[in-house]
Amino acid sequence: MKSEIKAKKKVKIKRVGGYKGDLPRYISPGSSGLDLTAFIKGQGGEMIIGPGKIELVPTGIAVSIPEGFEGQVRPRSGLALKYGVTLVNTPGTIDSDYRGEIKAILINHGEAPYVVKNGDRIAQLVIAKVERIAWEETKELPDTERGEGGFGSTGD
Repeated sequence: MKSEIKAKKKVKIKRVGGYKGDLPRYISPGSSGLDLTAFIKGQGGEMIIGPGKIELVPTGIAVSIPEGFEGQVRPRSGLALKYGVTLVNTPGTIDSDYRGEIKAILINHGEAPYVVKNGDRIAQLVIAKVERIAWEETKELPDTERGEGGFGSTGD
């Protein structure tokens, strides 16, 4: 018996460009990300991403993320493992004031062309709380055990 997935916050979502597919959804009760699917108009509903190539893949949806939150477009591990296909900018950020169509910038690191078809799960969308900050300029920063060590200084 499947567990019901409970949501604490409602986010407005709109289909764009004639999209009639499924809305993003959580696959399991423990899922952090909602699956985003491809919506390719024309071209027979598919797009080919050649080895080493980058393509902007539309999803057919736009959202209204509440202020104080952001959308993070993240790769799907299965695509990366099986085909070498992932996101160029990961995570991609969707600001709370953006109202355009969500798109994923996919890159094919694999050796063979990868075909994206309408309805294929191409990325995940995580809605996350963000905190706005204000800078407080100073001449000194508090000491830490790590200090200025970076780029591999904490171990392999």
